[in-house]
Amino acid sequence: MERVVDWFSLESLGGLNWGVEVFAVVTVTLIVRYIAMRMLKILGRHLEKTENVWDDALFEAAHNPLSWFILIFGLLWAIQISDGYLQTELFSASNLDLVRQITFIVLITYFLVQFISLAEARILDNLKKEPSSEQTRFDPTTLHALAKLLRLSVVISAALVALPTIGIEITALLAFGGVGGLAVGFAAQDLLANFFGGLMIYLDRPFAVGDWIRSPDRNIEGTVESIGWRLTIVRTFDKRPLYVPNSVFNTLALENPSRMSNRRIKETIGLRYQDASKVGTIIEDVKSMLQNHEEIDANQTLIVNLNSYGASSLDFFIYTFTKTTNWIRFHEIKQDVMLKIIDIVHSHDADFAFPTTTIDGIEALIPGSNS
Repeated sequence: MERVVDWFSLESLGGLNWGVEVFAVVTVTLIVRYIAMRMLKILGRHLEKTENVWDDALFEAAHNPLSWFILIFGLLWAIQISDGYLQTELFSASNLDLVRQITFIVLITYFLVQFISLAEARILDNLKKEPSSEQTRFDPTTLHALAKLLRLSVVISAALVALPTIGIEITALLAFGGVGGLAVGFAAQDLLANFFGGLMIYLDRPFAVGDWIRSPDRNIEGTVESIGWRLTIVRTFDKRPLYVPNSVFNTLALENPSRMSNRRIKETIGLRYQDASKVGTIIEDVKSMLQNHEEIDANQTLIVNLNSYGASSLDFFIYTFTKTTNWIRFHEIKQDVMLKIIDIVHSHDADFAFPTTTIDGIEALIPGSNS
């Protein structure tokens, strides 16, 4: 009977100690987590006042991984304490070490991916606030490409570090991948062609998201909506999405009207033959009007000359460039130029020609005529 009483006393004392230790570990974990989160929040408020985007992204990306790091490692600490009382194989030191290593790798990967994504978003916001017309400068398309490559590199590196941790040899995996890669390469030729096509788009930058592109070789015209590793989405002018495989851009000629420096006005105007004596003066006035027009780029080619003797008109042409490249604004300027040409022609008591036919000797064909 005394032995039974002693056994129950020891078990009660051990359970009490176990409960106190676990409670203390959980309490310390929660306190440390609270302090760490408060410090990150305070530092984040101070760093938001600076113009540097990297520190903001760093502290915001560290918030969730650090919180999970403290909670998970506190939980593992409590489990390790419990193992001393429960004596189970499930909570052995080797298993707990494996969980710690995997957790550390996953959280570091999560932090780096979050940091890259947040930095990308903040840099993109700065580019939108301060856009640059220089095509060689850092642009959103290059930013998205670099962010994708960095995230992919982080995930692959994490996988290569984690595999030996869980007992998978990388050398055997690479050997299997080398043999299987040949079969996959033949089966996925189009996929690889599209991937490298997307890579060439990112490197050569023939267009960026938001550009208006047009291909004289294929029926492709619209605004670039997104550039992926396999497909580029072009929104046509009737608002239909056009999904173009990236490999297509390696074999076609492509125009990018969004990067034109000016828009051209090229028109032919026909005057009546009876106003032949006024054509020179009209041409000079039209040329002077274009040279003094505030929306016409005087640094570009400007031509106003008599061009040909038409069947019913004396034709002169205008060839000039507007300062703007905006499609809507260009047509407004072109309309203003055309209306001013009308005013110039009419101010000289001249008029525009239209197709006419003159028949000579018609009296001889009329019955009863004197001839």
